Amino acid sequence: MFNTRLLMTCAAIGVGSGLVFTAAGLINGIVSVTVPIIYGLSIGVYFLPGVIAQSLLRRPGVALITGLIAGLVGSAVNPAFIMRYLGTGLAIGLLQELPFAVTKYRYWRAWVFYLAAAIMGLVFGGSVFFAVGMEHFAGWANLVYFGMFGISPILFTWIGRLIASGLDRTGVARGIQNHIDSRQHAHRSNSPLPMMAA
Repeated sequence: MFNTRLLMTCAAIGVGSGLVFTAAGLINGIVSVTVPIIYGLSIGVYFLPGVIAQSLLRRPGVALITGLIAGLVGSAVNPAFIMRYLGTGLAIGLLQELPFAVTKYRYWRAWVFYLAAAIMGLVFGGSVFFAVGMEHFAGWANLVYFGMFGISPILFTWIGRLIASGLDRTGVARGIQNHIDSRQHAHRSNSPLPMMAA
């Protein structure tokens, strides 16, 4: 199921994303203390490894693997936050697997990525709502706060799919990626990744 080339591709995506995790972690720490209302803007960064891997490879488990590797890289640079990086990378990677597991990993259309990202962003927004003290703010601030958590994962999903599309054009994943829609009744195509529309 996971050959060496597939694992190496996941590792490269995970390492690159882990470096982004590190920068985002530093920014998140400052933002959560100074301007918690916009904390959700950077949460989308943690969606990158899974989105890139899933959009490019369209295989089960790749979001979890790349999320784990990105978390390990982030925690290697900043060991004090090892549980934060690992926990976030694994949690988001696991959640990214769920919508595709429903179709037994046979359906990888763009709309699934975006819908799942929006839902996951709001779930994460709710999970850190009290941690950043948003319950003490006015109602409009809470709307902005949750709006950021809804928009950021969608934005970074779009960025991740752009990156995956660029990688796809280089042929780096040729021979290890599955079809966008491999259900029995679907037309099988390995055309370049559509960015927004299915």
